[in-house]
Amino acid sequence: MKDMAQLMREQSRLIVLKTLAQQTDETLNSDLILPELTRFGIRRDRAWLHQEMRWLQTMGALTLIEAGSVLVATLTETGRQHLDRVIAIEGIQRPSRPGG
Repeated sequence: MKDMAQLMREQSRLIVLKTLAQQTDETLNSDLILPELTRFGIRRDRAWLHQEMRWLQTMGALTLIEAGSVLVATLTETGRQHLDRVIAIEGIQRPSRPGG
């Protein structure tokens, strides 16, 4: 059974991917992603988010560029396939089925 911290990480990772997918160029920086996590009741600092974003990069779900004190993330094809339920990336919450 997963603990609450693991469930929060998995949900946060999905929120990050969904937030990127909503952008026209599928790119956003970490300071603009933090408020979206807060909207879902996940209140963590930038360092915690950066750790999760780096994890997502290691899984191939996004790419990162360091820009000063923020990370700029871009959704990858792998990340898009997870959102579209074509593949499942272990450690990221599965998105709901369309219309579900």
